[in-house]
Amino acid sequence: MPDLAYYASLPRTRGAAAALLLDDLGRVLLVKPTYKEGWFLPGGVIEEGESPLTACVRECREELGFVPRLDGLVCVDWGSPRGGVDAVNVFVFAGVVTAEQAAAIRLPADELSDHVLVAVEKIPELAPPHIARRMEPSLRGLAERRAVYLEDGREPSFVALGDREG
Repeated sequence: MPDLAYYASLPRTRGAAAALLLDDLGRVLLVKPTYKEGWFLPGGVIEEGESPLTACVRECREELGFVPRLDGLVCVDWGSPRGGVDAVNVFVFAGVVTAEQAAAIRLPADELSDHVLVAVEKIPELAPPHIARRMEPSLRGLAERRAVYLEDGREPSFVALGDREG
């Protein structure tokens, strides 16, 4: 029998899942939330008992009105705790948005006010820094067909990590 009190005492980390959706011209789909500044990838919080992939699919269905073809995990970004907010693991899944899907996007008016397909080089002008800095590694992960691991948006030096004490 598992020690439920022990498991309940363990620290928790929040999770989020996002969809890096590209069209046939290589443009990235961004959405504009009504409750915060800037443009973001479609996605959101992983709910209790939900896998990152299931959360990404659910968020796309809720935010865009369709489920895109997802091709795999391209990035995991651990965000350190700051400003009273717990640490968060962000899982970025890459996929495709067709012209027909882009034309049929239905945004939930209480959550999102707009969407745009934008060239990758324009993302830093639109997205908050913590979103923009994730783009190049995520696109590289897509090109290399692997997941890139980040800490606060940067790839750690694994050699330096091996030198840490403790």
